[in-house]
Amino acid sequence: MAGKALSLLPPLLLAAAGLAGLLLLCVPTRDIREPPALKYGIVLDAGSSHTSMFIYKWPADKENDTGIVGQHSSCDVRGGGISSYADNPSGAGQSLVECLNQALRDVPKERHAGTPLYLGATAGMRLLNLTSPEASANVLAAATQTLTQYPFDFRGARILSAQDEGVFGWVTANYLLENFIKYGWVGQWFRPRKGTLGAMDLGGASTQITFETASPAEDPANEVQLRLYGQHYRVYTHSFLCYGRDQVLWRLLASALQTHGFHPCWPKGYSTHVLLQEVYESPCTAAQRPQTFNRSAKVSLSGSSDPALCRGLISELFNFSSCRFSRCSFNGIFQPPLAGKFIAFSAFFYTVDFLRTVMGLPVATLQQLEAAVVTICNQTWSEQLLCRGYGFDERAFGGVTFQKKAGDTAVGWALGYMLNLTNLIPADPPGLRKGTDFSSWVVLLLLFAAMPLAASVLLLHRACSAKSPSAI
Repeated sequence: MAGKALSLLPPLLLAAAGLAGLLLLCVPTRDIREPPALKYGIVLDAGSSHTSMFIYKWPADKENDTGIVGQHSSCDVRGGGISSYADNPSGAGQSLVECLNQALRDVPKERHAGTPLYLGATAGMRLLNLTSPEASANVLAAATQTLTQYPFDFRGARILSAQDEGVFGWVTANYLLENFIKYGWVGQWFRPRKGTLGAMDLGGASTQITFETASPAEDPANEVQLRLYGQHYRVYTHSFLCYGRDQVLWRLLASALQTHGFHPCWPKGYSTHVLLQEVYESPCTAAQRPQTFNRSAKVSLSGSSDPALCRGLISELFNFSSCRFSRCSFNGIFQPPLAGKFIAFSAFFYTVDFLRTVMGLPVATLQQLEAAVVTICNQTWSEQLLCRGYGFDERAFGGVTFQKKAGDTAVGWALGYMLNLTNLIPADPPGLRKGTDFSSWVVLLLLFAAMPLAASVLLLHRACSAKSPSAI
């Protein structure tokens, strides 16, 4: 009996082996020997204080899907932003070389020619373009000359509009967090019920607030309508030029010189010599600029560490005296009621992260945030802007997340900019589709078929072994 049962094993094992061989034949050689092909894109974020390069990647055969574009690598350009090279345009192009050389290494050589390369400049260059259009054009031309020397598919260097900067930051955040569309395990795209997040970006020369709203904007200049994955979005956005971190610090310095002769936002014991030309050369300090002053003069200025006086200086930067709409944020700018949760990034993140990690101070509520800045004898720009400027109360502030990245990808306008220019987000909804290609489905089905057969072979072998006389 045992011999007869054991004689069944070879055919069964042969069948299992044959099935295993069939499985191997069904798996494409490419899936075993090499990873799926990738495409790459490069964006240079030319901000007011510095330039960052971001390299993105995505599967070459899955364009117009979602949640597939991620950050491959990044590089921070040494030195200031390209607008700081107004008097030396060639230096703007030369400053990019080190990071571009890194891109040559990070992107596979065979992908260089097909990799789009963009440079987008923001508020620093918008300011330079206001004061000296010729200098602005020369800086962009010098950057272009450098970028065209590389083997990538260079698609232009331009200055983003204030509206673009806000909207693309909002697109980036919600794309990375899969708030537009998500892929279900049953092979169906669906729109998550959680809705979109508002986005707040604090740069060096400007700050942006963008969020989805149900009602039309009373000021058409603050509304953008988008169609992404078949869904319509009405988005409110506004960018406040001269309200970025660096420009606000220059404006506070000008106010301190004009009003006090000391700086209440600086800590006691700190003093420095201030070059008046640097204080008043920005368009953002034009209103505080004396009619006559010695451009080469240096003034000694000391800190007084007075949070109350510092708050007063900052409050003067916000004008709440007039609003021709039903409601405004500040400076007469229309803003609808805040809706939903928000993500705050760039300098918003760095400010709160410093208070939380370096100083060890709790900042979960507006009250804690204010207490934290008083503790370090200063008034942070972020707290004043969020509370008084945008109108966040304790309830709304509880829905703000301060983040630098979503997953492994930096949050900012750069990814949204590339997604738009490369058409990686379709206007129409994706149809029902499988999560893997056909050959993979065949392999999975055969594996499921093989499992019962393998289990039967194993059970039969154990039964035969138990009945064999040699097992006693």
